[in-house]
Amino acid sequence: MPVSFTAIDFETANRSLASACALGVVRVRDGEVVDTRYSLLRPPPGHDAFEPGNIRVHGIRPADVVDAPTFDVAWDWMCRNILPDDPDAVLVAHNAVFDTGVIRATNRACGGVPRSWDYACSLRLARAAYMLRSYALPSASREAGAEVEDHHNALSDALACAQIVLDVARRSGAGSMAELTAHYGVRMQRGEF
Repeated sequence: MPVSFTAIDFETANRSLASACALGVVRVRDGEVVDTRYSLLRPPPGHDAFEPGNIRVHGIRPADVVDAPTFDVAWDWMCRNILPDDPDAVLVAHNAVFDTGVIRATNRACGGVPRSWDYACSLRLARAAYMLRSYALPSASREAGAEVEDHHNALSDALACAQIVLDVARRSGAGSMAELTAHYGVRMQRGEF
């Protein structure tokens, strides 16, 4: 059976991990993309200043998020509807340390209740499976046979992350995320965030 997972990507308003301003989610079940979601997010007070460097990277401005949901509202909805309690539910991100850090910090800043998740890193999988000069998302997704349509758009980046995981799963013949990570010697982790 092909792999199932949910790829995520965040953009931030500034250097604070608690400043999530966009979320992209790609749900993959049995090797097929079955759902995609994108939402702008209004960063929590105290973390809501947009730095010019971040705006240059993703193009999101303060005016764009005025009417956007806050992280706690969007994340709670995602947890109830997209990331159901499922024994095979695994989050995947390209450089998962960053994205899980964003969830943890923004959730804390919003006063949210942490949840436990299994997660894996497509950057680590790409490093184990590919021989590339750069393992940045555009390079790794190109090796997977996909292009990043709009780099630093959270949904586009989550789609690219999903394509990397699907490609390395095909190459390995893995039927689950546990088999895939074991095949490449990449540890699947469990975190509370």
